[in-house]
Amino acid sequence: MIHQTWSESQTIKKVKCVHTNAKKYMVDRALTADKVYDVKNETEEFYFVVDNTGKVGGYYKDYFQEV
Repeated sequence: MIHQTWSESQTIKKVKCVHTNAKKYMVDRALTADKVYDVKNETEEFYFVVDNTGKVGGYYKDYFQEV
């Protein structure tokens, strides 16, 4: 249940979205290329960021580069 408090948790780092060209999902509705996002949690494969909807969403790391 830790995911319920991610939006209030401290920002780990900032990442910049480099593209929104997803093969399977429509991420261009929640992410904007060249915009910097706050990372709230991280796994080996995903960043959990506060996206354009104002909520925390999990996205593959290949959409981002560290700032």
